[in-house]
Order: sequence, then structure tokens, then C-alpha cells
Amino acid sequence: MHALPTYKAQFEEVYLSFFARMKRFALQYVIREEDAENIVQDIFFELWEKQLGFTSFVNLNGFLFMMLKNRCIDFLRRKTLEQQATEEMQSEYIRTLKLKFESLEALNNKFLNEPNIDTVIQNAIESLPEKCREIFVMNKIEGKKQKVIAQELNISINTIESQMAIAYKKLKEALKDHVLLFLFFFI
Repeated sequence: MHALPTYKAQFEEVYLSFFARMKRFALQYVIREEDAENIVQDIFFELWEKQLGFTSFVNLNGFLFMMLKNRCIDFLRRKTLEQQATEEMQSEYIRTLKLKFESLEALNNKFLNEPNIDTVIQNAIESLPEKCREIFVMNKIEGKKQKVIAQELNISINTIESQMAIAYKKLKEALKDHVLLFLFFFI
């Protein structure tokens, strides 16, 4: 550790001598002035915290610019990774939007070309086993909560959940040629 008044004077001298040059150097690589300034300020903050004796360096200029180079590399590496992550999320979002757009277009065509939508759906529901159909209708058609159905039929919620899973599986199979109908009406 160094006596604070002596170190403070050395620090101020180094800061005034190097800050502007270091900022210009960083700006060439990190592009935004705010980022360049933050990088250089972080370096000087670290120097202040560690209270390194500036007179002990054989090449203070080289030391400072090596620190600066490494900080710029770290910054650029982090920004590159952030940008890649952002692009991946945007790309995934765009793919999802396209899929949904295509699904809606297909759904519209299916509805226009399907003369007996209600019949197709009704037949699929009617093909369910009796108890399974009863629970499914109460939940999805009548809009009752599982807890209410359990009380009315005097069965457990687990039974309702398993019967609903069976219903979904059977309806999905029965409506496999009408997947969009299945999604629209039952999901």
C-alpha cells in the first residue's frame, strides 16, 4: 500500500496523461463513445482500488494499453455473444410467426372447404368411451372446472385428469386429418 496523498497525486497524473488517449484507442474498436469511456473508467477504477505503484512499472504505457486491449476484447466478445443470442431469438420468433401465419391460412382454407365441421367434431366426441366423453363434455363443452366435475361425479381429480388425457389422445387420433380443427376447438 502507498500513502494515499502520494498515490492520489500519481493517480491523477496518470489519469490526466492517459485517459483521453485510452478512450480514443477504445473508441476505434467498441464504436460507441459511452462504451469506450466506461471501459477506460473501469480500468482506472481497478487501478485506484488496487493502488498499484505507478513508478514500479518499467513500461506504464504498455501496461495500461495491454489492460485496455484485453478489456476491449472482453467487451467485443460479450457483445458478439449477446448479438448472436438476440439474433437467434429473433430468428426463432420469426419462424414461429411464419408457422402461425401458415397455420391460420391453412385453418381458414380447411374451414371454407369443410362442409360438415360440426358433424366431424361431434362424431369424434361420440366415439369416446362413455365416462371419458361425459368428463370431456363437462370440461370442454360446458366449461366446468375439474374440481366441480369431481364433486358432481364423485370421482377424484386424478381420474378426471387421466380421462381427459385419454380423450385428447383419442380425439387427436380421430381428427388426425383435421389437426387444425382439433387445435382450434380443444386446445
